Amino acid sequence: MKKNDNSSTKSEPCRKQPKSRVSVERDTKEVMAELLGKLAEKLDAKAISASAGKEQQRGGLRPNLDRLTVGVDLGDQWSVYSILGLEGEALIEGRLQMTKETVAEFFQGLPAARVVIEVGTHSAWVREEISGYGHEVLVANPRLMEGSKRRKRKNDRIDANKLARLGRMDPQSLHPIQHRSAEVRQDLVILRARDALVAVRTELINTTRGLVKSVGARLPKCASPSFPQKVAESIPAEIREALLPLVQLVAAISDSIQEYDKQVEELGSEKYGHTKLVRQVTGVGPVTALAYVLTLENPNRFVKSRDVGPYLGLVPNQEDSGDIQPQLGISKAGDMMLRRLLVGSAHYILGPFGPDTDLRRYGLRLCERGGKNAKKRAAVAVARKLAVLLHHLWVSGEVYEPLRNGWSATTRPAAA
Repeated sequence: MKKNDNSSTKSEPCRKQPKSRVSVERDTKEVMAELLGKLAEKLDAKAISASAGKEQQRGGLRPNLDRLTVGVDLGDQWSVYSILGLEGEALIEGRLQMTKETVAEFFQGLPAARVVIEVGTHSAWVREEISGYGHEVLVANPRLMEGSKRRKRKNDRIDANKLARLGRMDPQSLHPIQHRSAEVRQDLVILRARDALVAVRTELINTTRGLVKSVGARLPKCASPSFPQKVAESIPAEIREALLPLVQLVAAISDSIQEYDKQVEELGSEKYGHTKLVRQVTGVGPVTALAYVLTLENPNRFVKSRDVGPYLGLVPNQEDSGDIQPQLGISKAGDMMLRRLLVGSAHYILGPFGPDTDLRRYGLRLCERGGKNAKKRAAVAVARKLAVLLHHLWVSGEVYEPLRNGWSATTRPAAA
C-alpha cells in the first residue's frame, strides 16, 4: 500500500490539468518577477538605456550584446515569446494574449531590450505599444529572410527563438521594415474599404451575368455604376425575382463607393495636396494618386526613383544559378492594391483613349514584339515606368512633359 501511495504522489505533477485564462496570466507574472529578480544584479538600467540611445543616434544595426533580446512570433489570438540573456542563453519562453492591455503589462516590466517581431496584421500596433516603453523594436520581413524550406521542424516556439537569435547577432538578416504612421494607416483604411466594395460589386455583376447566360439570355454591356439601371428590365422573367436582389445590392454598393470617392477627393485636395503632382499624368486618377502617396508616405526614403519599381513588386524575380537565368514573373512584393491600380492606369495609357506619350510609345513597342501575353507584359512594364515617373514628379515638383524623350507622331528624325 505504501508503494502505491508513493507512485500516485509522483504522478500527480505529470497530470495535465486545464488552466483558465486568469491562471495563465498569473503564472506569466510570477515568472517575469522571478526573471527580473535574477537579472537585477546583472542589468544596469541606466547603462542599458544609454546604450540604446547611442545606437539609435548612430542609426545603424549592430549585434545586441548588452541588453535582453526578445523574439515574438505574433499570432491572431496568442503570441509566443522567447527571451535571451546577455550571453545568448534562453531565459524564458511563454505565451501572450494579443490585447493591448496584456502586451503593455508584459513589456512595461522589462528592462530596455531589443524586441523582434514579424510583419503582419498586428505588427503595426504591437510595435507602437512596445516602443512606447523604451524598447527597440525590429519588424522583420519574412519575405526576404531565409525561409523554413530546409527546416524539418517548425512551430511558434522555434520561430520566436529564431527571431530572437537573429535579432541578437545578425539584425541585418531580418531586413527590418518601417511601418507607416498611424495617421497614414487610418487614411489607407478608406482606400482599402473602397477597394473591397469594388471587388464585391464586380463579383455580383459577373455572377448575375453568368446566371442569365445559363437560361439562354444575355444582359447588355454597360459600366459598373450604371449596371442596375440598364439591366433591371433585361433580366428574363422566369429568374427576375431571384436576381433582382443582386441588382439592388449592386446599386447600394455603387452608392457607398461614390461616398468613398468623395472622401478620397477631399483627402487629395485638402490633406495631401501633393497628389496634384502625380495626377498630371493622364490615366492617374484621384484614387491611384492618393494610394501612391499614402503607400510611399515619404518619397525621400528612396535614393533613386528606380527603387520604387522593386518596392512595389513590379520587377521580375531572379533565381540565377551559373549559366542558368530563367525568365520569371514579377516578384509581387509590396502593396497589392497599389500595384493593381498602377497596372490599371497602364492599361488605360495603352488603350484606345490613351494620349500620345513616351509611356504609351514604350508600351506599344513592347506589344509589337508579339509572343504569349505580350500586352500583359507591356502593361506591367508601363506600370513600373509609371511608378518611377510619379516618384520623380513628386520629388522634383516638375511639370509633366508627355513627350520629353520622344518625337511627335508626325515629325520623326530622318535616317542618317
